[in-house]
Parts: sequence; C-alpha cells; structure tokens
Amino acid sequence: MAIVEMESESAPPDRPQRFGLAGREALWGLAFISPWILGFLLLTLGPMVATLIFTFTNINLIQNESLRFVGLDNYEALLRDARTWDSLIATFKFAAIALPVGLLLPFAIAMLLNSKSLRGSRYFQALFFMPFVIPFVAAILAWGGMLNPEAGWINGVLGVFGIDGPNWLNDPAWVYQALVLIGLWGIGSAIIINLAGLQNVPTELYDAARVDGAGFWGQLRHVTLPLMSPVIFYSITLGTVGVLQYFLVPLVINGGSGRPADATFFFNINIYKTFFTFQDMSYGATLAWFLFLVILALTLVLFWSARYWVYYAGESK
Repeated sequence: MAIVEMESESAPPDRPQRFGLAGREALWGLAFISPWILGFLLLTLGPMVATLIFTFTNINLIQNESLRFVGLDNYEALLRDARTWDSLIATFKFAAIALPVGLLLPFAIAMLLNSKSLRGSRYFQALFFMPFVIPFVAAILAWGGMLNPEAGWINGVLGVFGIDGPNWLNDPAWVYQALVLIGLWGIGSAIIINLAGLQNVPTELYDAARVDGAGFWGQLRHVTLPLMSPVIFYSITLGTVGVLQYFLVPLVINGGSGRPADATFFFNINIYKTFFTFQDMSYGATLAWFLFLVILALTLVLFWSARYWVYYAGESK
C-alpha cells in the first residue's frame, strides 16, 4: 500500500486539454477553408470596400487632378445623369422579356423530359445541357452569324416559308428578341435544376389528384407548382440578379456601343464604359454601388413575398 501511495504521489497530474474534439474539428475546418476566406477578403471584400471609398473621391485617370474628398457629389451627378436612367430603363425593358422566357421555357422543357410518355429522356437531357459547356463567347459569335439578315440561316429558313426575316441585331424593335434567342443557348442548367425538382415531387400526390378528378391543369396548379415553388423562387432570384447584370452578349456583339439606337446600352455597359473608356473610377464605382442597391432592394422584395407563395414540404404555417 505504501508503494502504491508513493507512486501515486510522484505521478505528474494530468494536463488539461486545451481543445476538445469539437474544437480540434473546428480548427481543422478553418484550416481547410482558410484559402477561400483569404481569397474572399482580398479579392471580394477588399475591392468592395475600396470602391465604396472611391464613390466619395474624385479619382479619374484621364484628368490629372489631385485626390480629394468630394462627399456626395458623385451620387448627385448620378441622379442628374440622364444616360444613367436611360441605361437602367433599357435594362428593365430587356428584363421584362428575358426573365419570363428564361423561367417558363426551362420549366416547360423539364416537364416534357419528366413525362413518362417521352422515350430517351436521358439523351435529351444531355443534348440540352451540352451547349451550356461551350464557351459563351464562341457561342455569341456563332449566333451573330446565324442572325445575320443577309447570310444567316435563320432568315434563310424564314425565307423558305415566304417570311421576310427582320434585321435582328440592328433593329430596335427586334434586338431584345434576338438577345433572348441567344440566351436560350445556355438554358441547359436551368432545365436540369427544374427537372431535379420535378423528380422530387411524390408520385402519390399525382395519383391522389387523379382519383379526385384533377386533369393536367389541376395537377399542375395544386400539386406541381406548390411543390416546385422553392425551385421557382430560386430561379426567379438568380434570374433577376443575372438579367440586371446583363453584359457579355452586347459587349461581344457590338462592342458595348449601345447599337441600335442605344437599345442595348444596358446598365452594366454604362459601368464598363465609365470605368474603362472614360476611366472615371469614382463615378464608375458610384454606378456599381447604385446597381448593387437596386438588386438588393429587388431581392429583399422577393424574399419578403416568398412567405406568401413558396411552400416547403413539412413546413407548418
């Protein structure tokens, strides 16, 4: 007994562990995501803060002026700038056409692919998704050739049926339809998202609806749309953000000139020209932050409205 007591007295006490299992797991998690955190701070948050500071200064790379604080002068200039409002109106006009088409067409094609009567659905899924992986600039240039009023094959096909095809990209009455047509090239991802949502709808609900006498439209209204509302909400939100930042197609097709008749002088084109043509960094940053506030306001309205029409399975209201 004496030997045991001496050994126990001489044994060093257990050191308390600094981190438990959960703490060590959290540290490893932070270590793995630290490259993303560093990249976010340096490449996203840092430039955002810098551009916000620019809006209160007079940074212009063409005019050789000393740097000074100008307060809200850039914001006052924005409110008085008619070209800014014209570009915003052009953006909303295009969004009024592009957004409904970009939402309804992928949903309709996904419903067709989800139909049991369609054979070879998996092959069609691959075919619809394949254009999405093609470089978009190359696709835009190809579409520019196809929409050529003289040599394009789209007007050539219309001519076979005796239809005089329009001057798609040079007519203000048709340019938005042409841009929407070009945008349909990349709807493969939207089709796959809608198809995944449709395949998660329980088939028992359709069986119950048919027993109650519901036809196609009844099933669509009372089963498909309520259970697809989270996917629809997701598509509307991303579509709204994307269409208000519309930029690449008009830049590639006509160099961001706004042709025809400034119909394609969208807000992002205005920001691009202000930054890189006129090199007015302060006013360009002001335009960028104004667009951010517009998108933020619309997104908040969408999230507020979601409580009235978005249904989540298992949610009690």
